Amino acid sequence: MSKIFEVPLYPYERSTDQDALGAVRHKVVVIGAGPIGLGIAIDLAQQDVPVVVLDDNDTVSFGSRAVCYAKRPLEILDRLGCGAQMVAKGVEWNLGKVFFDEHKVYEFNLLPEDGHQRPAFINLQQYYLEDYLVRRLHALQAEGKRIEIRGGNKVSAVGNHADHAHLEIDTPEGPYELEADWLIACDGANSPTRRMLGLDFVGQVFEDNFLIADVVMEADFPTERWFWFDPPFNRGQSALLHKQPDNVWRIDFQIGWDIDREQELKPENIDKRLRAMLGKDVEYELEWSSIYTFQCRRMEKFHQGRVIFAGDSAHQVSPFGARGANSGLQDTDNLAWKLKLIIDGKAPASLLDSYDAERIHGADENILNSTRATDFITPKSQMSRILRNAVLDLAEHYEFARPLVNSGRLSVPCTYDGSPLNTPDALDGGPARTRPGSPCPDAPLEGGFLLPQLGGRFTLLTFNADAPEAVEEGGITATRLALATGPGDALAERYLGRAEAAIYLIRPDQHVAARFPEYNEEQIRFAIRRATGKE
Repeated sequence: MSKIFEVPLYPYERSTDQDALGAVRHKVVVIGAGPIGLGIAIDLAQQDVPVVVLDDNDTVSFGSRAVCYAKRPLEILDRLGCGAQMVAKGVEWNLGKVFFDEHKVYEFNLLPEDGHQRPAFINLQQYYLEDYLVRRLHALQAEGKRIEIRGGNKVSAVGNHADHAHLEIDTPEGPYELEADWLIACDGANSPTRRMLGLDFVGQVFEDNFLIADVVMEADFPTERWFWFDPPFNRGQSALLHKQPDNVWRIDFQIGWDIDREQELKPENIDKRLRAMLGKDVEYELEWSSIYTFQCRRMEKFHQGRVIFAGDSAHQVSPFGARGANSGLQDTDNLAWKLKLIIDGKAPASLLDSYDAERIHGADENILNSTRATDFITPKSQMSRILRNAVLDLAEHYEFARPLVNSGRLSVPCTYDGSPLNTPDALDGGPARTRPGSPCPDAPLEGGFLLPQLGGRFTLLTFNADAPEAVEEGGITATRLALATGPGDALAERYLGRAEAAIYLIRPDQHVAARFPEYNEEQIRFAIRRATGKE
């Protein structure tokens, strides 16, 4: 069993701000030192934006919590400096299997094509990710970046003003106050910040509960995602099995709505469920347990004045599908570069409206998929259950029925169709997967991969086309990355399609802003202005 969560990684230390005569103003303050708060702080610090992280705890989260990390968030974590650590420690998997009763219905491969640096998914306990992020934060401090984390600092009040946010903070040595040009709330699903500002979620809470059990044991299950409908060890319900590092296995049991939580969490009752599944003689150690309720909800807006919400503080979805931490990291990836441009005076504050538009689009997409999964996993009527079971029976023998089976559509990156930052698609015959608004798919290059070459900047990505080495517009520089491609290779398939040449404008979060068949300076300058909220 890992003891990483017992070690204070950012213990309380008195800040000079606590001795100031008035509230000290900071450029950016982040509330919450989970993966989302640490992710946005590191992203900003790497862009030389000073940032302070406040957390009432002093170490990583207890229990594995989020365990599944998809390919896109791993690519984001590469740019934050800890993607390689995640993959090295995590359990890689691409294959999932679905069972009905004791029969395998079908299996699926989440990354059937080659030519990607990162796997479809890894499983890794959340406390490892938080540990890597805290250590990355300390490494940035050693490099001279202005990033600070303050443990034992609990925010007790927040005021949202025209040009700043005001915070009241409790510490072991008494209260003090801060001001922030921008405040980013990453304080979880029960966000105190959201409550203090009188804001709420809209959405749905489903009448069902699931018991999570993290079990340390030696087992010969393969490194795959296994999901059961109506298994013999949990009749009338469902179950999920994942492998994590250190011989930790995540097991989810559906347990129904009308339950006694205290009784369900008693070790002897968890033991009954585990032994029904694993066998009476299995030796195991229960590392962590919890109960969660399916919820699909979000805020109406993700930013209010000088306060911005990201991750679970902005939206909640059911865990099946691995959409929580994965979507939260995509929030930070979308937000950081926009806030940097606003702080530097290179974009209007209204650029944050595109954060709302794009990430609410992403949240709604996740909520839709999670709601559909929940409706399939937990039928609301006898007729719905009969239909669900008929689909499962058919899927075992007929391929046409398999897309109808929904054990939790797994996290995929959001394409920002309809974004105000997109320029209309001008590449005739270009692949749909790289249309404006899409995340850039990776592809192999000689000696490496595409996405690390894009980095976190505006890029003029050219294929078999001439263009200047850089284009500057309104203080924004798009640097050229010129690539040659040929028929049948991955770059051509993913970026050219039927076109012979192409020029892409790529945003710092590696989403496509625009694409054209050839270089046209006026079009490129317009696309840069559009992508930065100036058109």
